[in-house]
Amino acid sequence: MAEIVSYRKAIFAALQALLVIAGLFPQAESSPASNGFQAEREQMIRLIEADVRDTSAYLKRSALDDRVLAAMREVPRHEFVPANRVDQAYQNRPQPIGHGQTISQPYIVAIMTDLLQLEPGKRVLEIGTGSGYQAAVLAALGARVWSIEIIEPLGREARLRLARLGYDEIALRIGDGYYGWPEQEPFDAIMVTAAASHIPPPLVKQLAVGGKMVVPVGSRFSTQELILITRTGPDEVVTRQVLPVRFVPLTGGH
Repeated sequence: MAEIVSYRKAIFAALQALLVIAGLFPQAESSPASNGFQAEREQMIRLIEADVRDTSAYLKRSALDDRVLAAMREVPRHEFVPANRVDQAYQNRPQPIGHGQTISQPYIVAIMTDLLQLEPGKRVLEIGTGSGYQAAVLAALGARVWSIEIIEPLGREARLRLARLGYDEIALRIGDGYYGWPEQEPFDAIMVTAAASHIPPPLVKQLAVGGKMVVPVGSRFSTQELILITRTGPDEVVTRQVLPVRFVPLTGGH
């Protein structure tokens, strides 16, 4: 069957080439948009891998899960940045998305995702939807995602964007993520994408036993640390400082 399909494809390709020559079929444009930014995506992955190696002493590993990198390749990051920054979408640095918020550096997105050690079907709560990019990466890993955004215009835009791109499995609400989504608990993993002054107790409560939460902790003007929390029992957690980071602060006045 594979040989027959290949043969038919070859005939179709030859016919299409003749039509292009005859001017009866439009030739595909060669541009970053038409090729899906493939070169830019691969360069982004190489930069992530280099940063992981450079910070391996913090991460306690020199390479990320291949599935995480595959998800980073798959999700069209250029769809999640403002139109005037599409050409910068795959640079390994954060980008502003309006309302004083940013889409995180790809390296940070990758390591935070990797730390959760997700398997398909796991239930994940994200605090801080932003543009929706991180939620899309989690969904690309097969996770079931609930995401909360406190800034209403960002939340509305993210909901429309995710629907347009086919991420129908992501549930999104506008609200204060500090209190989580109690009617959907427990969660196998929780990701907080803005810096909290402390680890939010309501989120720890909504984490399943055996679940993991990753959250940057610290103020805007002091050193922030990315913290990995594992709930080992009903009243027991284990925390680990992963590496110093810089995030916009969690809003809501907590």
